[in-house]
Amino acid sequence: MLASTAGIATLAAVVSGCSAWGPAGPGPDTTPTDANAAPSAEPTPVPETTRPAPTLDPDGSALQNRDYFDYANERLVEEQDAPDGRAFIDNLIAAGFAREAMEVTPDRTAADLAADSIQFAVRIGDACLLGQYGDIGYVSHVTDALSTGKCLVGRTRPIDW
Repeated sequence: MLASTAGIATLAAVVSGCSAWGPAGPGPDTTPTDANAAPSAEPTPVPETTRPAPTLDPDGSALQNRDYFDYANERLVEEQDAPDGRAFIDNLIAAGFAREAMEVTPDRTAADLAADSIQFAVRIGDACLLGQYGDIGYVSHVTDALSTGKCLVGRTRPIDW
């Protein structure tokens, strides 16, 4: 009987938090809080519009101008529903890239269907800024110019408008 009484007393002490090990830790905080208040540990996000827009560096390399190339093309894609090759070229000229350094593929296939995508390029030095737009969205790449001195493989159309 003594053993069962000691067991019950130990169990009661553990459950109540009053044991030989000292009092249990502090209880839950019951201070009322504002449910709509934002946590103070979270950093305040910086709006993307506060970052300066990239700019064209006329003396820079293709790689150094890629952010600006993408910026100009992505804005066009946001502003127009389905820009064609001429829209991209006109946009890049307006952005400051040299017309004579540009190439663009046709907007229509040999079967006179709308092309799934168009490619356009700006040669800067010995490198090329390549852009592609179509059913995949917009993508870009920087690569060396071809041995022909061009940026695009295959038939391109004249930029004589």
